[in-house]
Amino acid sequence: MNFSLQNSCLNCHEFILPNIGWRAIFSVEKEQLICQTCEGKLEKIEGEQCRICSRPFQNIDEKFRRGDLCHDCFRWEEDPEWQGYLEKNHSLFLYNDFLKEIIAKFKFRGDYALAKIFSEFLKKKLTEIEPDLCVPIPLSEERLYERGFNQASAILSEASYQPNPLLSRIHSEKQSKKSRSERIHLPQVFQLLPDIQIAGKKVVLIDDIYTTGSTLRHAAKLLKEGGAASVQSLTLAR
Repeated sequence: MNFSLQNSCLNCHEFILPNIGWRAIFSVEKEQLICQTCEGKLEKIEGEQCRICSRPFQNIDEKFRRGDLCHDCFRWEEDPEWQGYLEKNHSLFLYNDFLKEIIAKFKFRGDYALAKIFSEFLKKKLTEIEPDLCVPIPLSEERLYERGFNQASAILSEASYQPNPLLSRIHSEKQSKKSRSERIHLPQVFQLLPDIQIAGKKVVLIDDIYTTGSTLRHAAKLLKEGGAASVQSLTLAR
């Protein structure tokens, strides 16, 4: 039995006991990056969800639901300016306190290694979606300088997918602090890089958190108008 693989959890740094069952003995041993205790605190998004944004219906009041859409997505889709641009958002986990802390360590304290925790989850979902291009949501130059890396590109690379940086950010003010009306009427926050070829491509946008959906819809709109056949998104948290 090989005990030389990752011995401690990337999050809590506790020792990870290796799996020594019969199945492990006769199969290829996979590197364990997170302990069972920490993995158990990640709440997978399951059950009935909003058709577009993956918001679990079990967590919201019926009055905030419109058929197979949450109230927020219904309002986006009834606006002709935004209708149909973001085909589907896939989110892996609920944005609970535990995941909030991991993402904070990853993004704001520069613990790049934490990107590895999500690599297998991300890889599995991207295998299901089968995109032509994976496009990380870009940071402003200021944010990129502060953090030293783009978190969306990092999780993509750790999942063995090639990031395709097709967008640049032209507006850096945080949209989460704005009202819904302000977000909808905000000027386009991205621009397409020159000489990109996306005509007929199935594109998946990558980001860490789905909050209001505004950032992803701005990016999706630009890509669809640039010729992409479809635009979906994949985020770690919702």
